[in-house]
Amino acid sequence: MTRAIITGVILLQLTGVALAADTARVIVKENAIREQCRFFSPVKTKIRLNDRLTVTAKSGDWYKVTFKGVSGCVHKSAVEQKSFKLGSIMGSGKTASQDEVSLAGKGFNPQVEASYKGSHPEADFHTVDTIEGFKVSGDSLDEFLRNGGLNAQ
Repeated sequence: MTRAIITGVILLQLTGVALAADTARVIVKENAIREQCRFFSPVKTKIRLNDRLTVTAKSGDWYKVTFKGVSGCVHKSAVEQKSFKLGSIMGSGKTASQDEVSLAGKGFNPQVEASYKGSHPEADFHTVDTIEGFKVSGDSLDEFLRNGGLNAQ
């Protein structure tokens, strides 16, 4: 009888642990786990598309996560599935499918771009290429924040 009670208690505890830990999949090409739940907090490690993160808590728009032994924060936009309206971008009421959003998150290689252009001749990749080519280093961003007297939250 005692053995059955102990087994039951252990199963309940294990179930509680399993329910407490949640996972999230990274849906963007690249992002970062940060020390604190702020955009300009120092980066602890980089995460990439389809990485699986263990979610330990939620704090506003941020997830507290663990990935390969590193704990920190990642913004919900890097892990939550969304649909996007293209009306303001393309002048129509069209929406992007989840497959298209996922494909865009992976980046367009020449083969994918050629295939997509064939089935969507209205697509303008020049703007996408320009935006993707723009890079800002962490040091430049820190200097911009300091010089502008901006709050890094």
